Amino acid sequence: MELAGKVVIVTGGGSGIGAALCRRFAAEGAMGVVVADRDGAAAAAVAHAIGGLAVTTDVGNESEVHRLVERAKERFGPVDLFCSNAGVALGGGLDLLSAGPFASDEAWRTSWDVNLMAHVYAARAVLPSMLARGQGYLLNTASAAGLLTDLSSHAYSVTKHAAVGFAEALAISYGDRGIRVSCLCPQGVRTPMLLGIGAEMGGAAHLMPGAIEPEQVAQVVVEGLRDERFLILPHPEAGEFYRRRANDTDRWLAGMRRLRAKLYGEGPAS
Repeated sequence: MELAGKVVIVTGGGSGIGAALCRRFAAEGAMGVVVADRDGAAAAAVAHAIGGLAVTTDVGNESEVHRLVERAKERFGPVDLFCSNAGVALGGGLDLLSAGPFASDEAWRTSWDVNLMAHVYAARAVLPSMLARGQGYLLNTASAAGLLTDLSSHAYSVTKHAAVGFAEALAISYGDRGIRVSCLCPQGVRTPMLLGIGAEMGGAAHLMPGAIEPEQVAQVVVEGLRDERFLILPHPEAGEFYRRRANDTDRWLAGMRRLRAKLYGEGPAS
């Protein structure tokens, strides 16, 4: 896909990777960029800078996602590319009896709604029109944690795995009907989310050394969309780790345990 002349929606577009994608898509000549974010002021600031449309949206609410798509169509016409990028990192931490499966139900449910169901809602909202036209593109942001495993948040990792699985299912089901699907799986990116994980959960030491800027992610995304690659990996090493995991899962799990112990210690058990 070439972005010139296209209508694009980006959720989580008010900051971080989403804002970088909005700016880059506009620079690539997109006809219309719709900046969606639950922080309406942040979305408005990005939209103002690029001549786009800001829509305050809670992507965990299906009716709001449908409203977002309708607003985009009213302003610019049919949506060519939906970037389902918004995500949350909740329920993390290193305490073995308060984090992981012991994180609150609210943290698990919100993670599920935003990190997975938002992709489902996006597909429901745009696929009928895309299928009728015989073309369209879905870019779903997951995470390298969806290919591997995050060390500090089970809720994040599990829902990102689900996001990767859903993107694969979309590509299989609709790939012969003119629908292209890509799954963006970055590791550490210097965004408010990553900095928040480090400050609140004490669990970002494994991501910070190789962290890149959101603009670098946007560059790789443009290249990946142009090539219509399914997996878009701003950190190429994630692909190598993914292969190692598949080749010898037990060895990979043992290595991840060693890495967690090296970075964070065994963690308190009470």
